[in-house]
Amino acid sequence: MSSIFTKIINREIPADIVYEQENIIVIKDIAPQAKIHLLIIPKKEIPTINDLEETDRDLIAEMFFVAKKVAKDLWVDEGYKLKFNVWEKWWQEVFHIHLHLLSDIK
Repeated sequence: MSSIFTKIINREIPADIVYEQENIIVIKDIAPQAKIHLLIIPKKEIPTINDLEETDRDLIAEMFFVAKKVAKDLWVDEGYKLKFNVWEKWWQEVFHIHLHLLSDIK
C-alpha cells in the first residue's frame, strides 16, 4: 500500500508543493508547528530511517542540499531546524521518511 506521500508524488492527492526535482519533493505541512514548516520527501518510498540501505546515501544527502536551497529561497537560511522522526513513539506519523524544515523567522 502506498503512503500518503507517494500519493502526493503521483498527484493522486493534492498538496501545496513548494519545490520539486527528480528525486525529491517539498510540501507544506498540513499541521504546521512553526511559521514555516515544510516536509522534504524522497520520491523513493522508504518507511523509516532504520530501513535505509547503502544505496540510499546519495538520496539522503540530496535531501539536506534541498533543505539548504529551500531555506535560502525562503530567506530563512539564518535560522531553521531540520529533524527526522523515527517510529510512532517519536512522532513519525507517515511511514515514508521525510525531513522537517521548521523556521519562525518570517
